[in-house]
Amino acid sequence: MKLETKIARKTARVAVIGLGYVGLPIAVEFARAGFSVIGIDVDARKVERLGRGESYIPDVARADVRRFVAKKKFVATTDYNALTEADAIFICVPTPFDEMKTPDLKPVIAAMEGITPRLRRGQLVILQSTTYPGTTEEVCLPILERSGLRAGKDFHLAFSPERIDPGATSSAGWNVKNTPKTLGGLTPRCATLAKALLTHLTPQVFVVSSPRAAEMSKLLENIFRSVNIALVNELALLCERMGIDFWQVIEAAKTKPFGFMPFYPGAGVGGHCIPVDPYYLSWKAREYDFYTRFIELAADTNQAMPYHVVKLTHDLLTRERKTLRDARVLVLGVAFKRDVDDPRNSPAERVIELLLEYGAQVRYHDPHVPTFRVGGDVFHRPRTELQSVPLTRATLRASDIAVIVTAHRAVNYRMVVEHAPLIVDSANATYGLGHTRKIARIGAPMPKE
Repeated sequence: MKLETKIARKTARVAVIGLGYVGLPIAVEFARAGFSVIGIDVDARKVERLGRGESYIPDVARADVRRFVAKKKFVATTDYNALTEADAIFICVPTPFDEMKTPDLKPVIAAMEGITPRLRRGQLVILQSTTYPGTTEEVCLPILERSGLRAGKDFHLAFSPERIDPGATSSAGWNVKNTPKTLGGLTPRCATLAKALLTHLTPQVFVVSSPRAAEMSKLLENIFRSVNIALVNELALLCERMGIDFWQVIEAAKTKPFGFMPFYPGAGVGGHCIPVDPYYLSWKAREYDFYTRFIELAADTNQAMPYHVVKLTHDLLTRERKTLRDARVLVLGVAFKRDVDDPRNSPAERVIELLLEYGAQVRYHDPHVPTFRVGGDVFHRPRTELQSVPLTRATLRASDIAVIVTAHRAVNYRMVVEHAPLIVDSANATYGLGHTRKIARIGAPMPKE
């Protein structure tokens, strides 16, 4: 039976390699749509939890996993041999960078090498991992064709970037079902088959001319955010010097109904995409003797923000005749984004590293991240694993200063304002709660003594 017929009848078996924040939601939604889904992950602990019907992703309901596992619509395994039963394969593995900000495609390459000996005629392979333009054709294609099969003739290949909004169930509500997809196929038929399958997830699938165009579109989305966040971070620093509350400036600008989109300053940028993707494109651009100065400047600006948070901490303590060395610092929020449990590339890591370098005694509280690792990076600092402490009046009073990095909704900031001796607020979480003399907010004038 032809693949398009299987897709239309929902008898095509879908495989998803990488069951993290991108892969698991896609796997569950295909199961919800009526497809049989095979999930593959190298982490045996994840596979075991899924086998018990558990979910480790906040945006994926445990009841859904349990139901689809019980109905055998979703099976998770560490065994790549399960791919022999699949008709379509999605690759949703991480694409980090190394210590030199060079793309690290080892997870993608490993996934492709796992597919190649099991690749068969008629299968559809779709890369979802965010990467630089050319990865699908220059990296993935040659590995898959070691099978002896030819892409576009014997099997089908496409790129369709992930668009996952972590924490969406508690914020704007964007999810796999209502977020449009973009797609670029190696050939027109590759694109047609991939679109037919993706339409079962969302009716809005926009097809571009090639995988390279689709890869670039994803980078544009994330670099757009990186550049605009850098812009407001820079303006926030200027407003501090000028004695202007930049948060009021943003609220005023938001009243314009056209031509403006609000972005907000903070301790830096985190997550998998925003801190990483600009470097993927910058690295690839150098192959063409092109230097993305504007993009790299934005990344530099965002990377400097943790240093500013620590400077504010130092300055506020100094005002009270205290030193950062041996200061008891309580960091609030270490996830990269409000109301998520993902700490990847969180600016909190750099903030804590710098505080420890200055000799501060650091503890943290995050209701979503029970343990947090810092250090062990390119700067050769020792790796330390911290445990989240309860947020109580006693914890706050026992600290010399609280530093808000990520403003989770579950935190009682009124209690923080009332009981913390001093506060550095990088997320404007304390605005309007009083006690302004002891609070230094990013983008606002330093409080007077």
